[in-house]
Amino acid sequence: MAEPLPRAGRAHGRDVLDMALVIPLQGPAGIFGPSCESCAALAAQEINAQGGVLGRELNLVPVDGGRSPAEVAIEVDALVSAGAVQAVTGWHISAVREAVAPRIDGRVPYAYTALYEGGEHRPGLFLTGETPDLQLGPTLDWFAHTAGVRRWTIVGDDYVWPRRSAASAARYLRRNGGTICDEVFVPLGTADFSAAVHRVEASGCDAVLMLLIGDDAVAFNRAFAASGLDRDVLRFSSLIEENVLLASGAECTRGLMTSAGYFEDLATSSGLEFAATYFREFGDDAPVLNSLGESCYEGVRLLTELMRRAGSTEVPAMMSVADGLAYESPRGTVELRDRHLRQRVFLAVADGLSWDVVQQL
Repeated sequence: MAEPLPRAGRAHGRDVLDMALVIPLQGPAGIFGPSCESCAALAAQEINAQGGVLGRELNLVPVDGGRSPAEVAIEVDALVSAGAVQAVTGWHISAVREAVAPRIDGRVPYAYTALYEGGEHRPGLFLTGETPDLQLGPTLDWFAHTAGVRRWTIVGDDYVWPRRSAASAARYLRRNGGTICDEVFVPLGTADFSAAVHRVEASGCDAVLMLLIGDDAVAFNRAFAASGLDRDVLRFSSLIEENVLLASGAECTRGLMTSAGYFEDLATSSGLEFAATYFREFGDDAPVLNSLGESCYEGVRLLTELMRRAGSTEVPAMMSVADGLAYESPRGTVELRDRHLRQRVFLAVADGLSWDVVQQL
């Protein structure tokens, strides 16, 4: 089994490159943390086995991204200002990115790995996650043209990613003849979804667009199934994975769908090889392997590939060589365009506690 990630503050010589790994270890998204940490550690091990980054050993410095955005930003700023980290990556919600990115201010490269609402172009910021044009739009088109679903109610947490994703969904639905029947936004950390479920039922929708994080998605799934709505109303979430399925329970996942660039059960050679390596390294009791965890592997890999191509860890040099960078990853062949990772996206339906991949979008 891999060694746990070292804590920040360890003294290093010039032959070590320290990279902050910002992942949620508490709060509604804390359910994703162990998967993110393990996948990032695997990437670091593989990179170090290949000689490291420009001759330097890669060391991951964990930062708890599950705290308030301001707290996370203060810690990352302190690490960068002290020269304690030379790069930043990790999965965390968009509200954290919005606080962290201005504090980094292009001083070190920052690979944000979460799927997100799109539109980010700050210097030194590279984005590996799915964006609405690759994920949400094609999925809503599939529902309209293949499943005949055009009436949607949105249930989301009340912060930047759900709000902007809802606006994107409205544009896509106007294009394919769909409508939004109602929109319900709740505070992060909501446990009681009875009122939201009542509004879904009253809306007369065909499907719910879930824009909920971690534990909030679990609570909604349980309330939704308990109401019996899962017999007639479909659910789609662009941010849901195996941890949420397990926590929701098989009896609460009927009619639940998602789309992502990676699934553990995706039958591609690169995906299967990654899964085999992961479980060989961490064992059968390893944290769940999922798209969010794999995104952290992707973030570490992407920054490493950029540094190698640029021959430097400096932001201007990395930005100058970023466009067109392509490499093989668990998601297949991926390529940077406008500092966003272009990738295949797949649609999947919940089968109890696992995902059945239906098709590539």
